[in-house]
Amino acid sequence: MPPNQRLISLDAFRGFVMLLMASSGFGLAQMATANPDSWWWAQIKYQVSHVPWQGCALWDLIQPSFMFMVGVSVPLSVVRRRAEGQGFFRLSWHALIRAILLVLLAVLLSTQSKDSMTNWVFTNVLAQIGLVYVFLVVLSGLGWEFCLAAIILILVGDWLWFYQQPLPTPEQLADIQSAKPPAEGILQGFFAHWNIHTNAAAELDRWLLNLFPRAQTFVYNAGGYQTLNFVPALATMLGGAVTGHFLVNGKFSHGHKCGRLIAIGIVCLLIGTVLGFVACPVVKRIWTPSWAIFSGGWVLLLLSFFYWLVEVAGQRRLVFPFVVVGMNSIFIYVMHSLTAGWISQQLAKHGMAGLFASTWGPVIERCSVLAVLWLLCFWLYRQRAFLRI
Repeated sequence: MPPNQRLISLDAFRGFVMLLMASSGFGLAQMATANPDSWWWAQIKYQVSHVPWQGCALWDLIQPSFMFMVGVSVPLSVVRRRAEGQGFFRLSWHALIRAILLVLLAVLLSTQSKDSMTNWVFTNVLAQIGLVYVFLVVLSGLGWEFCLAAIILILVGDWLWFYQQPLPTPEQLADIQSAKPPAEGILQGFFAHWNIHTNAAAELDRWLLNLFPRAQTFVYNAGGYQTLNFVPALATMLGGAVTGHFLVNGKFSHGHKCGRLIAIGIVCLLIGTVLGFVACPVVKRIWTPSWAIFSGGWVLLLLSFFYWLVEVAGQRRLVFPFVVVGMNSIFIYVMHSLTAGWISQQLAKHGMAGLFASTWGPVIERCSVLAVLWLLCFWLYRQRAFLRI
């Protein structure tokens, strides 16, 4: 593939993922709560919510999809920059600056108005990407073989690290009950190494995060998310880098590439499922090796659909609404984080309060906010203005 040729399917898939994120579940979870006796609403709510610990719903695939697509874009960026004459050190310096900006932006977004000081946490997806971005760029520049080898070493090493953590004692289990953990987070037997709040990454966070100035001592993350997720998450991004190397290979047709994506996606789903029974649970919140492989399988299948739709079937007009967002993914992420509540308030103030209070109010409200965010992305697209870090 020529260095300057853009794969619209990648922008479309990225835009689809970011629209899901910015939709806040389209208000469907709130609708399900208002209809507790409906089986259909219960199934919908499951898919637009994060699972408490083990398992996977549609909403759990948003973050791995975004991170995977970061990995896919890196080889394409490296090819383009090398064609412009940039060498290893210039590429690495650019990666380092971008990594620092991503981490700082993530900390900014994690610090809320009610916080009395900077909230130094690094579970935000931008921080997770920033913490490993330099390694991602360097390994991607070495070639797909190095990326694949690193994936294996990372996932095996992560499994061993969690396995060496002593199983929680009855006293530790009693202590974490004050955190009201989900029942699914308290595992039995061998899988107890991956318990919520008592796993190896949780123990490390109790030391690491308290090295930063804090208003209160850090004890646990309520959702069980951990800083060191960025290590196995690097495997997800490297999987994207391997895919990126494959997609820029001009030896294969688009149809052949699409078939490969589907086949490898199915294999990853099978391997991840088996590992979820015999090696470690499938848990997104601590990015277990089985989760990294299982979610990677789903991401490849979703990507293959967009790749077929655009590059094989040629349906570019059909995915245009996604492309508008996909080409400004950082912008919509930041705008949603900072202004979604304000946009909702302004819409209610200027005539939509009645609609927001109706039976389908949650859906109307979330979709209205999403429409405003999309229109901002569309305006930037028309201006050829794209936020880059």
